[in-house]
Amino acid sequence: MSFPIAWEGTRVSEMFTPDFYLPEHDLYIELTTMKQSLVTPKNRKVRLLRELYPELNVRLLYRKDYQQLLAKAGYGAVEVQNLRKQDIGAILISPVELETRIKALARKISRDYRGESLVIVGVLKGVTFFLADLARAIKVPFVLDYLDLRRYAGAQPHDRVRVARDIDYPIAGRHVLLVEDIVNTGLTLDYVFSELRAREPASIEVVTLLDRPLRRLVQVPIRYVGFQIPNDYVVGYGLDYRELYRNLPFICTLRTSVYDLPVVPIPESEAPGAPAAGQP
Repeated sequence: MSFPIAWEGTRVSEMFTPDFYLPEHDLYIELTTMKQSLVTPKNRKVRLLRELYPELNVRLLYRKDYQQLLAKAGYGAVEVQNLRKQDIGAILISPVELETRIKALARKISRDYRGESLVIVGVLKGVTFFLADLARAIKVPFVLDYLDLRRYAGAQPHDRVRVARDIDYPIAGRHVLLVEDIVNTGLTLDYVFSELRAREPASIEVVTLLDRPLRRLVQVPIRYVGFQIPNDYVVGYGLDYRELYRNLPFICTLRTSVYDLPVVPIPESEAPGAPAAGQP
């Protein structure tokens, strides 16, 4: 995605295009080298981008952090390592709370669809544990299918999501229950709704384990919610960071030291408020 950063009258004279976009973190990344001749102009452009578009989350990284960046985005090789207790911040939802709430959701779904059958569609892959436990507790007949999505940078919100694996079961005239692990901005869910509604199901409802309503950009209907959580990055019970921590039996935060990426320091002469060259 490119952003205008300079104009001549009403005509855009310069655009700035960050190197990467990490949709999971809503983060734009610009890479640089150790050469000061490149760091300085890129710092200026990043700072200008932040001033023009304060809602953007953009960071400047050295190229030495390239592999760590790719791993964070899910494209690089991941080194499987032992899980360390010191990585865990706060436990937000305990195993007992998860079990109790999921059984309650399943009872409500079973009551609401009494006398009907369902097509349950899980959105891969953080939903795996939640879907398995929920499905085992639902008492009405259902078929199980999966949807896999890929997220990209794009000029328009709907350009950022594409179907990588479609469902196999026809849903025309059927009641569909879409199972999500977490709903944030609502942009991905809105895209899935538009894709599935075009196939003319009898109904589509959503059950999500976690909901972050404070991050919502698009209002989407969510009929069944397990837990509302704050904006903290969470892992466990299927949710991961760099494919790790999915097998934790609870949902927790990680200490920021686990996933913090180094940031290129802004030279003192480039820091906001620093005097320009020649000034006292």
